[in-house]
Amino acid sequence: MAELKVQGNDFMYEGTPLRILSGSIHYFRVVPEYWRDRLLKLKACGFNTVETYVAWNIHEPEEGKFVFEGLGDIEGFIRIAGELGLHVIVRPSPYICAEWEFGGLPAWLLENSSMRLRCFDRAYLDKVDRYFDELLPRLKPLLCTNGGPIIAMQIENEYGSYGNDKQYLNYLKEGMIHRGIDVLLFTSDGPDDFMLQGGMVDGVLETVNFGSRAKEAFANLREYQPEGPLMCMEFWNGWFDHWMEEHHTRPAEDTVKALEEILDEGASVNFYMFHGGTNFGFYNGANHGGQFEPTVTSYDYDTLLSESGDPTPKFYAVREVLSRYVELPELELPEPIRKKAYGEVKMTGQAVLFDQLDKLSEPVHRTCPEPMEKVGQSYGFILYSTRITGPRQGLELVLQDVRDRALVFADGKYVGTVERWNPAGIPLDVPAEGLQLDVLVENMGRVNYGPLMRDPKGITEGIRHGNQFLYDWTIRPLPLKDVTTLSFRSLQADEAAAGTQAVPSFYQGTFEVDELADTFIRLEGWTKGVVYVNGFNLGRYWEAGPQKALYIPAPLLKEGSNELIVFELHGTSKPAVELVDAPELG
Repeated sequence: MAELKVQGNDFMYEGTPLRILSGSIHYFRVVPEYWRDRLLKLKACGFNTVETYVAWNIHEPEEGKFVFEGLGDIEGFIRIAGELGLHVIVRPSPYICAEWEFGGLPAWLLENSSMRLRCFDRAYLDKVDRYFDELLPRLKPLLCTNGGPIIAMQIENEYGSYGNDKQYLNYLKEGMIHRGIDVLLFTSDGPDDFMLQGGMVDGVLETVNFGSRAKEAFANLREYQPEGPLMCMEFWNGWFDHWMEEHHTRPAEDTVKALEEILDEGASVNFYMFHGGTNFGFYNGANHGGQFEPTVTSYDYDTLLSESGDPTPKFYAVREVLSRYVELPELELPEPIRKKAYGEVKMTGQAVLFDQLDKLSEPVHRTCPEPMEKVGQSYGFILYSTRITGPRQGLELVLQDVRDRALVFADGKYVGTVERWNPAGIPLDVPAEGLQLDVLVENMGRVNYGPLMRDPKGITEGIRHGNQFLYDWTIRPLPLKDVTTLSFRSLQADEAAAGTQAVPSFYQGTFEVDELADTFIRLEGWTKGVVYVNGFNLGRYWEAGPQKALYIPAPLLKEGSNELIVFELHGTSKPAVELVDAPELG
């Protein structure tokens, strides 16, 4: 029976010392048709292992309804890795961080306001148990102890950064063992004292996460774990981007210098990331370091493979370093995936959101403007509507509080935007006959790290005019999962030339594909919204940057006619987009 064991300060596999050289690829951030390509490139770079998180919200998007196909086919991803001779590290802890929506937790957990997350709370653990009852039996046949490629699994993720509930950590550990997980179990934390104190579990190997100063990090780990193999479970060799900030890069020479320090310590390493991929749909996460910081659609991470899978200078620099520590065969890479500029796509149809509500949503009536989770919604947008009596003069409309960005309309006319990071009220005079108030709120991604993860979306308390709370609301959940039901009217040439009004609308256009290739959609002149290609939600765009083009993998296209739908919140100066052959990350 093959098994990864700890012997002294070494990992042993089938009786032989093993230095784990691993890279992270998240199956849920890469279209399945490209899994083999990315894994072949990981192996060609000199790695012997691939690591992946498991995103609970991908596998149980609605409570009790499980998904293990498409982007959720984790078993298929692991099998391909095994076929290529790679070991696999799986991190199925309920929480993953990963700059992923709500750190991988499903949003429906927030429907229960009294549930405590990531601790020994019975209501939370009951949900975890049901998920593990579905997930872990699927992984069990793929364990190395059963002839599969999985050599190790994680109990919880960077828990010491969040809490210190050892009863909870041990419950997860015992739950995995009880369900037949008999491979090496580990935890991973930052190297700070409080992180190690909070995150370690008796009898479980602790690993550390960092981007530099390996010697110092491992020395601190040794204070708490005097014996055992050293491993950097997350070597942060790049970084991710937030909207409204600069694009992050890390020079290749800086990366390989930090890598050499890890290897010179005799340690194993997992590159976070080897290949970042894409936050498709509404799955980007957010940080909250003083203010709300939503993550962009691209998860390129400035790492060894670009978002579209091309080897970067870091790939070759890292391979050169690895070749000095292990024997590598001659470099063999799969055929490069073609990139193509399909040119300009004119939008020929328009569907105004307010005209399409009955096609997109069933209204619910509530006394207060409830957050998304209280009306059974996880992602997308939510619309709150009521009437205000008049006359009223000199008062502000206050959203208390908005998560995350709201467009306000009075009698159908746009009057302003309220943002979580800029929550000022909007002056709103009401005529004698009163007015219709509509507030469209965008969930821009739940916080995925730190103490502010309980992050319900929409309006969390109430909406008031001056100090008077407004009651009697019609609420329209707008998850925008399916945009095929929309009715488009023809967008005339003179309208297109003049630009479009600042009213949330869907725009439709088609383009022909004679040869399938990866492409990138540039939205010059558009303000903020979401793009769908052939019904697949690519993710968000925003003129705030830094990202200026969204990646479209070739498998999302088809030969012949392809449909683009752009949901634009504010209007565009030119209802056309451009399909280009290169990314633009800022």
